[in-house]
Amino acid sequence: MSRMLRVLMCLLACAALLAAAQTAAARSVTDAAGRQVEVPDDPSRIVCLGPGCLRLIAFLEATNRVVGIERFEIAQKTGRPYRLAHPELLALPVIGPGGPKSINQEPDLEALLAVKPQVVFTSAMDGPVAQALQVKIGIPVVALSYGKFARYDPKVFDSLLLAGTILGVGDRARAVENFLKDAEADVRARAAKGMAKPGFRKPTVYVGGTGFRGTHGLGSTDNPYAPLDWLGADNLAGRVTDDGHAFIDREQLLAFDPDVLFIDAAGLSLVADEAARQPEFLGALRAVRQGRTYVLYPFTNYLTNLDTIVVDAYAAGKVLYPEAFADVDPAQKANVVYTFLVGKPVYAQMAQDFGPLGQKPAFLEDFGKK
Repeated sequence: MSRMLRVLMCLLACAALLAAAQTAAARSVTDAAGRQVEVPDDPSRIVCLGPGCLRLIAFLEATNRVVGIERFEIAQKTGRPYRLAHPELLALPVIGPGGPKSINQEPDLEALLAVKPQVVFTSAMDGPVAQALQVKIGIPVVALSYGKFARYDPKVFDSLLLAGTILGVGDRARAVENFLKDAEADVRARAAKGMAKPGFRKPTVYVGGTGFRGTHGLGSTDNPYAPLDWLGADNLAGRVTDDGHAFIDREQLLAFDPDVLFIDAAGLSLVADEAARQPEFLGALRAVRQGRTYVLYPFTNYLTNLDTIVVDAYAAGKVLYPEAFADVDPAQKANVVYTFLVGKPVYAQMAQDFGPLGQKPAFLEDFGKK
């Protein structure tokens, strides 16, 4: 009996040690949907579902843990620096369609389970949907968030730190946050210096061709528009909306007649078509006649490319406050930003897709001569 008791006690002790080890190897976190989720400690196999989710993992330098990728990430080839910096991700197994139509939807369960993730990160997914998915697959599902759609919302830093904590790279998450905040502060300080110059008159600014559920021409605009917000610019879109996207007609744009016109490169080809069809309209705009029309890169592409917001802000700052940004070379600055955030200087690839940052569109070059 005493031997049996000793064996039983040994088994109980082993069970207790195992339970303690399992408890130590897991932690409870609160995700962006307010759910309590038990996650393994330092997971090595993860997947990302939904817009912007994979971008945050790239910022955290943790793409080596990703074991599957959405088809949308492979098919949609331009506008996302993290994708350009990490082509190796495109060779991973496909875990579902992804894309706008998959937002807040259950993924391809068979494909997802086939890659055996330890944690599923997801964005733009409501809490109940995330919870139902977790119950169904038996794998922790952690909801992340960028905050308000198509905005530079500081709430994204909470999700960045959450993912960083789960992956054991909290220091990197804080470094990314500090980098972005420092860039914003620098842009704002330079703009303030530019506006303090004696005799300075703040120019009126309009940005057209912005994306909204697809690509659009010159009448598509946004307010807030983060790069212009950082620069304290007089964004004319603020006359018609203070809550995101707006479409304005020709008459309204002619009435605005901005001093400076920026064109989002996502809509650049459509603006070129407009210029060919309606040269009188484009030629009537002062910014076009005076050659003060410039291209910025699209930063709303599968949610918000925070890195490109920084890049655009410096390029626009050089236009609006040339003396305060005199030491900034947009291409060099872009490579510094992209290298820090996604790991590679991908400006050349962005320029190949969209042309040089801050360029004057070639199709408008002759308008001032007419």
